[in-house]
Amino acid sequence: MAIEHLFVLMLENRSFDHMLGFSKIAGTDAKTGEPTTIHALSGTESNSWNGSNYPVTEGADLTMPTDPSHEFPFIVEQLCGAGATYPSGGPYPPIDNSGFVASYMASGGQNPAEIMKCYAPDQLPVLMALASEFVVCDHWHASLPGPTWPNRMFVHAASSGGLDHTPTIPQIVDWETVDGFPLPHGTIFDQLESSGISRRLYSGDDFPMVAALKGIHLDDIRHYSLFESDLQQPSYPYSYVFIEPSYDILNNYRSGTSQHPLGDVTYGEALIKQAYEAIRNSQYWETSLLIITWDEHGGFYDHKHPGAAPAPNDGAPTTYNEYGFTFTQYGPRVPAVVVSPLIPGNLIDHRIYDHASIPATLESLFGLTPMTARDQAARAVNRLCTLQTPRTDAPTTLPNPAASPNPAPVLTAPSPNLSTASITAPDQSANAGNLPAVVHSAMRQDLAVSPAGARPAILARVRDLQTRGDALHYLAEVQQKIRGAKAQTAGQ
Repeated sequence: MAIEHLFVLMLENRSFDHMLGFSKIAGTDAKTGEPTTIHALSGTESNSWNGSNYPVTEGADLTMPTDPSHEFPFIVEQLCGAGATYPSGGPYPPIDNSGFVASYMASGGQNPAEIMKCYAPDQLPVLMALASEFVVCDHWHASLPGPTWPNRMFVHAASSGGLDHTPTIPQIVDWETVDGFPLPHGTIFDQLESSGISRRLYSGDDFPMVAALKGIHLDDIRHYSLFESDLQQPSYPYSYVFIEPSYDILNNYRSGTSQHPLGDVTYGEALIKQAYEAIRNSQYWETSLLIITWDEHGGFYDHKHPGAAPAPNDGAPTTYNEYGFTFTQYGPRVPAVVVSPLIPGNLIDHRIYDHASIPATLESLFGLTPMTARDQAARAVNRLCTLQTPRTDAPTTLPNPAASPNPAPVLTAPSPNLSTASITAPDQSANAGNLPAVVHSAMRQDLAVSPAGARPAILARVRDLQTRGDALHYLAEVQQKIRGAKAQTAGQ
């Protein structure tokens, strides 16, 4: 039996040790077939700061008080020690994972021990159940030691087009003057489309980051609340399904399901549970493969040293390469679980993966050509599907998320209309964090539903966004436009 549907759910900003370091999962080595245990924490790992030692501790807060910085220079310090810098165009400095506490305190942290906290197994029952029941990959790395946006590009293109940092508002406007961010060999969506292979994108809110890519159309994006019912239809012709959570970025992620550190981690657990159960209890389960992973480590401690990576070598220009990064270094480990009834249960895979393994898997499944040297070298996860007949013992339901003092997340309805009442820190720069990526998604959707003659005015409007308050007003306008366009299409 062959895999016909690849589902990918990508969450936000968590390291492997932070989520599974104290899990003590034991199982079968996916490569050798021998008994093995997860490559996790001993409990003695630590960082020093200001003359004090801060060890890893079991038990972490459901929400972080401060978002750990994870832009390129901060990650250099996390991996290589306080004060370390990257020499533009040169080799990455020696890695000893000694600078996580120093980096966290330099980025506004109040409690140095906070960044060394790792969840206890009973705090993440959904993730623990999947990691124990299916395959946990304990050497899945972020594709580069950088932030969200370039790492997510590797998922879609096995390259970030030379981008090694979070883009600014002026940069995303510049991209649209040349019809989108320039990826020399395009994206996996281009490959799928040219080969007649169907795809569908689900999003927990109106502005998924994937919508910022060239070639993504308004009708490609469907609200996640429809995912379960779609899978109950007699026909589901989509071979590749990419799921983005909700971010709630303008309210500092507080009600989002992305597991961003400022949001409640149990909200992401609820999303994982629902996504798995929707697939598991559908008629498409026996021919499905689900990958759940996180885009980058978010500044959280991980004890393993990431190794050298093959550069994409795709001819990407250096225009957006702010730090002169050569892309020959993986980022820190992130959690990754691979789910399918065609994979033996309770496997632990110690082999190297990164986000380019996702396009590599699509290429392996559907006979597509690699886009860059990175996905050509990446290990495809469908090779784990070694069973000739599907397992019948996979759980139909997963445990409920851990109890939280916060209200339960809403997964069954579209995110509410944006309003000025919902914004946090309205005077903060619009160029902070992931906001430019969300604005880019909105801008491309705005261009798609607006007359061609409106393009110059839209680009000018976005270029003038200075604050989060400015961005909110723009996003609210675009939200009305695209919801109206989708409602009109649905009524035809």
